[in-house]
Amino acid sequence: MTEEQVIAWLGEVFECRAGELTADRSRDDIPAWDSLGVLTLMAGFDEKFGLVMSADDMQKLQRVGDVLALLRSRGKLD
Repeated sequence: MTEEQVIAWLGEVFECRAGELTADRSRDDIPAWDSLGVLTLMAGFDEKFGLVMSADDMQKLQRVGDVLALLRSRGKLD
């Protein structure tokens, strides 16, 4: 999966319009990145990438770029 595809997927997860998300976008600026959004993201990591994430792992994700870096470090990003 490419970076652009991941950002598009995150847009679906957090119900954002195309182009609204960038790598430097903070979770504080994304209304749907709330407690329910975190659970949805956790389920998506498992379903889409085969990654089981802990609550501690999820707390470290503060920006869209953190998600990209995580996927890159786990070999899930082209």
